[in-house]
Amino acid sequence: MTSSPTPQIPEELALEIRRLAHELSNALEIIVQTGYLLGMAELKPPADEWLRMLESGTNKALDTNLQLREYIKRNTPH
Repeated sequence: MTSSPTPQIPEELALEIRRLAHELSNALEIIVQTGYLLGMAELKPPADEWLRMLESGTNKALDTNLQLREYIKRNTPH
């Protein structure tokens, strides 16, 4: 079974998606740094568990953003 090639993203659209992914990266960096600073505090339950939940969600968002950037790169004409 062969799969059909993924259509290329038009350059104008790819530029806007890249811009949005960059803005998302900036926002995620703030969350990452805030999580790091919270991790330096001696949090008591249940706040320590909330921090772990925040870190888990942040890592998923970072991974998704990376996948988005890689998808755009692979599917944009060079």
